[in-house]
Amino acid sequence: MSRPAVQVEQLWKKFHRGEYHDSLRDLIPAIARKLMRRGPARDELAAGDFWAVRDVSFAVEPGESLGIIGPNGSGKSTLLKILSRILRPNRGRFVVRGKLRALIEVAAGFHTDLTGRENIYLNGAILGMRRAEIDRKFDDIVAFSGIEPFIDTPVKRYSSGMQARLGFAVAAHLEPDVLLVDEVLAVGDAVFQEKCLERMQEIAQRGTAIIFISHDLQAVTSLCQKCLLLRQGQRVAYGETSDVVAQYTTECHEEHDRPSENANCRLVRTTVSGPSGGNQMTFRSGDAARIEIEIEARRDLAQASIEIYLHDRSNQLVFRASTLQLGFAPCDVAAGERLTAAFDISVNLQAGVFGLGVGVRRIEHALNYFHQAWLMPWKVLQSDGASGVCYLNCQATRYEVLPAAGARTGAIGQASGL
Repeated sequence: MSRPAVQVEQLWKKFHRGEYHDSLRDLIPAIARKLMRRGPARDELAAGDFWAVRDVSFAVEPGESLGIIGPNGSGKSTLLKILSRILRPNRGRFVVRGKLRALIEVAAGFHTDLTGRENIYLNGAILGMRRAEIDRKFDDIVAFSGIEPFIDTPVKRYSSGMQARLGFAVAAHLEPDVLLVDEVLAVGDAVFQEKCLERMQEIAQRGTAIIFISHDLQAVTSLCQKCLLLRQGQRVAYGETSDVVAQYTTECHEEHDRPSENANCRLVRTTVSGPSGGNQMTFRSGDAARIEIEIEARRDLAQASIEIYLHDRSNQLVFRASTLQLGFAPCDVAAGERLTAAFDISVNLQAGVFGLGVGVRRIEHALNYFHQAWLMPWKVLQSDGASGVCYLNCQATRYEVLPAAGARTGAIGQASGL
């Protein structure tokens, strides 16, 4: 059995929030402590210290891709710098087996007065490539970048997107055993980002272990089999990517969309049942589901309708329906009374994570009485080889090769004796 390409065990890293010596009385003891190695132990917190990474463990196998996600300041980049040996941990250990390369700033190392051609050799050398290797891969690098007409133009005349294209093109032709990637797919246009993602998938298929840090949850889901969620330096979740992304997305939306205590309504109950029974949150494309909602009015509501909606990870609306649209007249609800509704739907969605939301509205006045998005995540499993957003239960009814038009004409002519 092969050993993990990257193994991290109980890693801790602390930082200080800045050093402030307002007087000579503070400065001299601080210098003395550093010289004499006195003061708090290396793995203890002093005044002003904080843990940027706290007790983080994971492993990445050869050919496996791990996504690391979390809010800003959660310790993602610090963890990458530790694995790159830029920083030393205060506690714990890590092992990286094989040749490691890190992509943090893809255009780093470019000399703006040099041409694109010259910078390929310069940047390649910085990343550890030999000249013979760069010579062999040069045409592929230029073709991948898509800036061949400008390859002999000084880089200072490139746009930021062109520089990013060239930088990633060089980095994409490395052959490491472990590749660390920090948010580099945020550069370039959508077509180039897709091209970069496909290239990283090819690298992983050749056996390279990839650790991918990104806020682009769609890219993380497409590339990574496993995912690590960090918050304030701690491991919050670790496992299958779709599950971890669903948890993170739900937490983010709950933080912003939680109704206030002074809301017009209180959500009493939401249950979702499917083929596997009640409280189901995982479906296959085409499954039937029933959503039952119970809401209590905190004050009088006029002409109220209940609505449900689904959003994708990018918070784009995928589906919305209301009791009014489905044939039920709006209701007047007195304070303390409860309003209930049940919706039967077909989960005609392709694989992905979607958020179920609930609302109460007076539609004719566009008045929201209650609104809570991402009440619960829905994980949809792909049932066939199709892709996209919606599931159309497509069936192929014909697949054949037809002869060329000229061949068909000749055959018909011979058969008729012409």
